[in-house]
Amino acid sequence: MDLAVSNIFVVTTFVVFNLIFGLSSTMPVHSLYQTKVFFAEERDALMQIRDSVSSTLDLHGNWTGPPCNQNSGRWAGIICSNWHVVGLVLEGIQLTGSLPHTFLQNITFLAYLSFRNNSIYGPLPNLSNLVLLESVFFSYNRFTGPIPSEYIELPNLEQLELQQNYLDGEIPPFDQPTLTLFNVSYNHLQGSIPDTDVLQRFSESSYDHNLNLCGIPLEPCPVLPLAQLIPPPSPPISPPQSKRRKLPIWIVVLVAVVSTLVALMVMFVFLCCYKKAQENETPKEHQAGEDGSSEWTDKKTAYSRSAEDPERSVELQFFDKNIPVFDLDDLLRASAEVLGKGKLGTTYKANLESGAVISVKRVEYMDSLSKKEFIQQMQLLGKMRHENLVQIISFYYSKEEKLIVYEFVPGGSLFELLHENRGVGRIPLNWAARFSIIKDIAKGMAFLHQSLPSHKVPHANLKSSNVLIHRDRHSYHSKLTNYGFLPLLPSRKLSEMLAVGRSPEFCQGKKLTHKADVYCFGIILLEVITGKIPGGTSPEGNYEIADDLSDWVRMVVNNDWSTDILDVEILASREGHNEMMKLTEIALQCTDMAPEKRPKMSEVLIRIEEIDRTNRGND
Repeated sequence: MDLAVSNIFVVTTFVVFNLIFGLSSTMPVHSLYQTKVFFAEERDALMQIRDSVSSTLDLHGNWTGPPCNQNSGRWAGIICSNWHVVGLVLEGIQLTGSLPHTFLQNITFLAYLSFRNNSIYGPLPNLSNLVLLESVFFSYNRFTGPIPSEYIELPNLEQLELQQNYLDGEIPPFDQPTLTLFNVSYNHLQGSIPDTDVLQRFSESSYDHNLNLCGIPLEPCPVLPLAQLIPPPSPPISPPQSKRRKLPIWIVVLVAVVSTLVALMVMFVFLCCYKKAQENETPKEHQAGEDGSSEWTDKKTAYSRSAEDPERSVELQFFDKNIPVFDLDDLLRASAEVLGKGKLGTTYKANLESGAVISVKRVEYMDSLSKKEFIQQMQLLGKMRHENLVQIISFYYSKEEKLIVYEFVPGGSLFELLHENRGVGRIPLNWAARFSIIKDIAKGMAFLHQSLPSHKVPHANLKSSNVLIHRDRHSYHSKLTNYGFLPLLPSRKLSEMLAVGRSPEFCQGKKLTHKADVYCFGIILLEVITGKIPGGTSPEGNYEIADDLSDWVRMVVNNDWSTDILDVEILASREGHNEMMKLTEIALQCTDMAPEKRPKMSEVLIRIEEIDRTNRGND
């Protein structure tokens, strides 16, 4: 009898196991789907977030039924494997609200988690017991409070992005050897960076713009004097108020008057000394050289004159309180070199006396703009934050001069990376780096289109020279610059100088829309794949220029010479040819002559990320 019961138990266990996990090779997929196999605790956990936040994505309409169909996610933003939820990716959909604190703990197979570029507030979610979690991206939100200490107990954590939030407190002592990406910049963290081997191998950019944070690789933490380390003695017990002897009112008034007079005298002496020092100070003049710093010096007289302009804004206007503030005089005293001369003005690298390095663009052809028009557009652009956009730090307005101050991005532009110094001895840009750059550009463009829906063409000047590259060890990060200028150009003739001026609809005199930006993205995508320079974008030099890059690629692909379009620098490696052809197909759709046939940037980004996930899965 006991043996019979035991056999029944074994058989029953086997059947239940197969019903739940779908591992039986004899059971067809459609049968499993019909039974709506799912893990209730995972679905219930996802229901909590659906009911706690709002977004531009209709989660209530989309998140119904089982979340998984074997290895495919049935819900938007859900990645599945063997019926389990292993990834949750809700990026840039304006998620607004506070996350339930422990809802993720029941999604025990979770490996990838991303809420990038939303408006989530409140504390960071609890990630306890998620032992398979590898990637966590909470950047560009409104999270507050400390970094939970349980995050240091995630054994397989590889990537953690928490930048651009409002986090405070100290950094927990992360020491997971698996951790290869870590960023907590642009928060309100304080204290010393923990002295662990893992945390100290990350660069300064992972920690900067936290005013009260110190330690390697930032500035050393100050050593407090002994007097501050010893707690002060307890103050003597004061007698009851009723027994104190009150001072006459005339003595109180006299003390206040004398204190005010002394303060005024000190301020007067200080101002006299400062004025005398200013008069004796000899302005720094930088000698002319090949770097073009003399040109910056020549502009200083014009800027100084414009300071008397009655329409001048109040000095420089800043957008980020975490960035050390400097004034116009500091900017004019800075040594500088020319980074590039474009159609809309010249960009300088300025080295401030404080040691900070910034980029300053002196824009032209905008003299007819009113102060209100310029400031409104700058304030709109300056408030945007995204990892793939060059941040606008400040701006200056006068009738004669208009300056835009950007963060400085080392590493040059995509144009330089692709086309300069070709030949013997050049280290080619491999396909992995190119794909990473393409993905970053798509992310930045999708964010711009989402954030500036009222703009006819949000970027309007997308080209390889306006994609700046920051290299971090072996990875490449790209940031878009010179965006949002179309509303600042008062005439169609001036707008022609922008990259959008080469779009078919502009050339045909038709109405411009977001799809003009999509066309420019398609061209830059083909430039990365082919290594050729689109017509009209090359400076003087022996570069290979394609008059109409999209037409040439269409002709080659239609003649079944597909691999002939690939840049010779990546053709020989045979790396990623399948991804290249998929991206070529996307690029040709983006450059369709009819704007309405081009995909949206959000759709383009989804397709590129799908190619990336498929590629990673095959690896």
